[in-house]
Amino acid sequence: MKDSRKIKTSLRPSVLMAALALLVVIFFIADLAIGPVSIPLEDLVGLLFGKGSGNPAWRFILFDFRFPKAITAVLAGSALAISGLQMQTLFRNPLAGPDVLGINSGASLGVALIVMGFGTIYTYDVPPMVSSWVQIIASWIGSGFVLLLVMMVSLRIRDIMTILILGILFGSAASAFVSILQYFSHQATLKAFVVWSMGSLGNITTVQLQALGISLFIGFLLTVISIRTLNILLLGENYARSMGVNIRYTRLVVFLSTSILAGSVTAFCGPLAFVGIIVPHLARILFKTADHRWLVPASFLLGSILMLMADLISQRPGSESIFPINSVTAILGIPVVIWIILSNRNLVRVN
Repeated sequence: MKDSRKIKTSLRPSVLMAALALLVVIFFIADLAIGPVSIPLEDLVGLLFGKGSGNPAWRFILFDFRFPKAITAVLAGSALAISGLQMQTLFRNPLAGPDVLGINSGASLGVALIVMGFGTIYTYDVPPMVSSWVQIIASWIGSGFVLLLVMMVSLRIRDIMTILILGILFGSAASAFVSILQYFSHQATLKAFVVWSMGSLGNITTVQLQALGISLFIGFLLTVISIRTLNILLLGENYARSMGVNIRYTRLVVFLSTSILAGSVTAFCGPLAFVGIIVPHLARILFKTADHRWLVPASFLLGSILMLMADLISQRPGSESIFPINSVTAILGIPVVIWIILSNRNLVRVN
């Protein structure tokens, strides 16, 4: 009896993980097939395996637009979910997300300075391909600057909640500067910034997608390295110190990983809300564990599913208009956050 129970206990997470992986594949294929122009499943499979199609426009739609967009959705959703998981564990706060350090606000400030601060030059004299890279680099610099401030603070302050409050203050200060730039900007530059702030998965070129993939791979690698330490931190920093964990070094690694993941997604896709907050909770509820050996891959898969689902909804199949992806993630995420706050169920807690 004991052996059978052990087998069932070990099989359940594995079965769940396999089911989530299958759902990622299903939503990925659906994201390729469904849109303003529907591609029949038989022709879609033929195109993916190198066979011809009766409609040459489908090849262009699939490989030049939908396939890179679906890959971007998987990368963005998984990166935000894992960064949110790390923040909730480090700060022991169930509502912490990748934006608590002010990383997203710093990225927005970098883009705002380029788009609205140097609006005339940026809007009229820079080619579109160059301007997109300028936005990406500015976003990286903005998020990196805030990360530097947070790291300097973390080296001097031991209390993690103080670091959380200061991170929120840094983000609020960056948002305040963005508001000032918006107030004094021209209509054209303001519209360009607002469009960027709505988020997009479909404006990334192949080269940019490669750059995003490389940067996120570094962030994922840092997360994998930190799994054991994150598990120890669940029992508190005092216990972690007694186990020989270097708390300052651990914070720096987690901050760096989160900043790379969330900052890169914001740089290439714009700010995407709520994914980093809700996915870790969904992973804990499904797997009924706080073990990051399961939560990290589960968050990766659930984040991918959620972002692919949001992309499907934003495309409004059969319609030529597209919803902003940031609005869709907010609509999906807000009810879950409210449920997390109000629910009295016995959820697996961060602390």
